[in-house]
This record gives sequence, structure tokens and C-alpha cells, in this order.
Amino acid sequence: MRIKVCGITTKRDALIAEEEGADAIGVVVCSESKRSVTIRKAREIFDSLAPNTEKICVTNTENESDIDIILSLKPTAIQVPVSLKIPEGSRTKIYRVISRGNECPLNCDAVVIDESKGRGVPFDQEFAKEIIEKSGVPVILAGGLCPENVGQVIENLSPYAVDVSSGVETIHGIKDRKKLTEFVRICREA
Repeated sequence: MRIKVCGITTKRDALIAEEEGADAIGVVVCSESKRSVTIRKAREIFDSLAPNTEKICVTNTENESDIDIILSLKPTAIQVPVSLKIPEGSRTKIYRVISRGNECPLNCDAVVIDESKGRGVPFDQEFAKEIIEKSGVPVILAGGLCPENVGQVIENLSPYAVDVSSGVETIHGIKDRKKLTEFVRICREA
């Protein structure tokens, strides 16, 4: 089970997530999200991580110049809306975000099922099950996950990965080490 901790806003939180066993760190950029950080801050966060930790840029921008700037960070992957066009020839993995009503995209390296966008709103488990069954790429579940429910979600759906943001926070935008530790432990045991 792979674990992505998203909405990281500080180097400190990135290092805590990495120490606690996160496989991937998600940083929101070029977005109106309260968790969005500058490109400079994203670079600082990514530079602090071990080479084997996946570095994911999360964005909802439709601006091509923003995408070029994001790609200059050399993330492992860029997580984008299902409709966003990525420049041809990019070697960065593409994770497409979908929710109920979207078809399973073909032009990506992974699908992220997320109704929440960092607000803690749970995803539709029936929809997730359908996508997991028919997707030809890994499926990552996001939205409303927390230590109290992630074990059951993993048991019921067996996703490739889970993605947590607000579910391991007590203060908006700041990760809580105890919650994060518990989340990772439950994921590893599920």
C-alpha cells in the first residue's frame, strides 16, 4: 500500500511525513487552494526530501505557462484535472483527478479519485470500486481519509495508494505528527 501525504506547506511537515513512512509528498502549486505554495517554496520542500520519496505537484491551473513552470521543478508526477492538456514530450508522470461523472482517462499514469480537493469530503466508494475494477492504471483514493476510516477503505477497495491531507491535520495546513503516524501505521497493517 502506497501512501501520499498531500497539501504539504512546510519543509518541516514534508520531513515529518517522510520520517513517518510516506511514499509520496504532494505540494499544491498554481492554485487558489489555501494550501497552495509558491514555486520557490515547492522547490525548497522537494529539495529537502530523499531521492526515493515521490514528489508530486498538485494543480488545477489551465495556464500552459504555469504547467511549464511546474514541470521545471522536475516532480515525479503532476496531479491535474482530467481535462488539462500536458505538453507533448513531458517525461513527468501524469496523475488525472476524477470524480463521479468522469470517465476513466486513458492518457495518464495513475487516476486519483477525489471529490474533496483538500476539504475532507469523502469520495464515492461505489464509483471508486467501478474505476478500480476497470482502470488499466493504478488508482489512488483521496478525500475524507483519516486514521479512523482508512483501514476499512483499504480492506474494502484495495487501491494502489491512498492520499491524505486534512485527515491528518488539527490546524488547517499543518500536519499533526500523531495523526500522521497513526494513519501510516493503519495503512501498513491493512
